[in-house]
Amino acid sequence: MTSFSSSLSGELLQCHICLEVLTDPVTTSCGHNFCNVCIEACWETGQLYRCPLCKEGFDSKPELKINVAFQKVSTNERNKANKVQLFTDLIHFIERCQSELLEVMEQKQTAAETQAEEMIKELEQEITELERRNTELEQLSHTEDHLHLLQVYSSVCSPPDVKSWTNININTDLLNTDILDKALTCLKEKCLDSVLDVILDPNTAHPKLILSKDGKQVSHGGSWRDVPNNPERFDSSACVLGKDGFSCGRFYFVVQVGDKTEWDLGMARESIERKGKITVCPEKGFWCIWLRNGGEYVANEYCPVPLSLKDKPQKVGVFVDYEEGLVSFYNVETKALIYSFTGQSFTEKIFPFFSPCNKRGDVNTKPLIIHTA
Repeated sequence: MTSFSSSLSGELLQCHICLEVLTDPVTTSCGHNFCNVCIEACWETGQLYRCPLCKEGFDSKPELKINVAFQKVSTNERNKANKVQLFTDLIHFIERCQSELLEVMEQKQTAAETQAEEMIKELEQEITELERRNTELEQLSHTEDHLHLLQVYSSVCSPPDVKSWTNININTDLLNTDILDKALTCLKEKCLDSVLDVILDPNTAHPKLILSKDGKQVSHGGSWRDVPNNPERFDSSACVLGKDGFSCGRFYFVVQVGDKTEWDLGMARESIERKGKITVCPEKGFWCIWLRNGGEYVANEYCPVPLSLKDKPQKVGVFVDYEEGLVSFYNVETKALIYSFTGQSFTEKIFPFFSPCNKRGDVNTKPLIIHTA
């Protein structure tokens, strides 16, 4: 899932020698970009100095300098890749742990069942023996052959050689996963530390928006509601903010967009303009993506970036790293990155931002729904 812009920038920021994101990038006079160490290694043994890509020759070894602009961008496009890889590795690790846990539990369950079956079999054998003795005793109780009774008395009437089952139990330790449960719970809590429980702020909601009682859903009502025109409220654009703002840390929330044909979603700084027509872009304090006409996805950069998505997301995850200046959007079902705003500078509180957009007759009437994870 990549946009034309992101794929183009990825190509520009790739070293044509090592095929990785540029490190200390330098640019040759023919306009091609390489890692400084890669191009130096390429030229150190040769008598001819040529561009490894287009093969243009140079009379002498060019004096190359670090391309500062490319270096900043490549350091960012790499930080983003590292974060995406970190999440991917964590997901794979959890999936592997789940598979191994289920396998271990199956093995322990099988062992416990085998132990129980052996004990039942042994107990049934003892019951059969006791029933046999009981039958013999019943028969002897009616006999008049006293000599025979004396001869068999010791063998029939002596206590049978059986176990005392009073203190014998199935080995429930085989099924005891308390330690593992505690470890998994701890991991879950750490993973969910940054998951926001976002609640919509009714004081910021445009008068035509309808919020659910629990503050988890917002839809366009179509008609103007009689609400106070307080300073926090949007009065022209159909938008609403989350109640809580954040000025540090990392956090994540999920929004179900479903089959809506239009919506806006992202983050906004506290000081954004809320009255009159608003312009959604980072320069105006918004870091958002939107959907229009049922299939046109756009990242709201200063110059809007069209996004070509392989799969239409039903749920969108929003991840924010305040200190890193990062706002990323993910398709929750496919775990694919949709778009990232990188290298931003957050200097005040930022708030989750939502717009279900206008409903058009019976179209685009469904709400945006906030999930806890």
